[in-house]
Amino acid sequence: MSVDNDGTEDAGWDVDPDDEQGVAVLAALGRQLKAWREEAGIRAGDFGTEIGYGEDLVRKVEGGKRIPRPEYLDRADEALRAGGKIAAMKADMEQVRYPKKVRDLAKLEGRAVEISTYNNHNVHGLLQTPEYTRALFRTWRPVYTPDETERMLAARMARQSIFDRSPAPTLSFVQEAVTLARPIGGTMVLRRQLERVLEVAQLPNVEFQVMPTDVEEHAGMAGRIQVLKFEDGTAVGRSDGAFYGRPVSDPKQLRILELRYGIIRAQALTPRKSLAFVEELLGET
Repeated sequence: MSVDNDGTEDAGWDVDPDDEQGVAVLAALGRQLKAWREEAGIRAGDFGTEIGYGEDLVRKVEGGKRIPRPEYLDRADEALRAGGKIAAMKADMEQVRYPKKVRDLAKLEGRAVEISTYNNHNVHGLLQTPEYTRALFRTWRPVYTPDETERMLAARMARQSIFDRSPAPTLSFVQEAVTLARPIGGTMVLRRQLERVLEVAQLPNVEFQVMPTDVEEHAGMAGRIQVLKFEDGTAVGRSDGAFYGRPVSDPKQLRILELRYGIIRAQALTPRKSLAFVEELLGET
């Protein structure tokens, strides 16, 4: 959590200037908050003091420059006696609090009836624990600020609501063995991560496989692959090593990604042997 210019606890996240939808929603919210405050005859500084934040932060929120946290809106609602009308804006903020690229991915995952993914650098985001994700973000360069780290962490964890969907989508994961052995965050973080992988891998709608390091033939050497299929028969896919890494939906291009993924699955350990591999790794960690 960051700190406002006057030393008070910050109340939100910076808005992504390239996120047109988020900028518009935030600007509308700011105008409404300012109108409520001015109608109540309260100056920005006094209002900030009453709800526990600085005047600079209040003006940023009202100017559409800062995404307020849910507790900010709760306190504002109470201070302005809005009867829940301001607190209800939390639903709008929930839609823009995460970076646009993460929201777009979450929307696709939320629509998908089938997701197939091969990962070669780290454990897939849908399988990650909060501790592993936080430790992973700390390795990225340039370094994330604490605020950015927590925002990205919240976004990644929100995507895991896919496991609560009904009917559940069919999920297929192939993980490089090294991603399960690399102690991102330390031994205890890795242990909990392996336990999480085992939990998810045993769900009836999940197929989990490990690609051993010692295989001589490997169709995934060009990088990550992900294919999402939707109920209407359409699909979208992406691979680091194909089509310049851009998302594709053309059937001919998707066929290439599916071909590669199918071969990768055939070259990987079976789901049963993969579970045994993770269990043995956990025992050694």
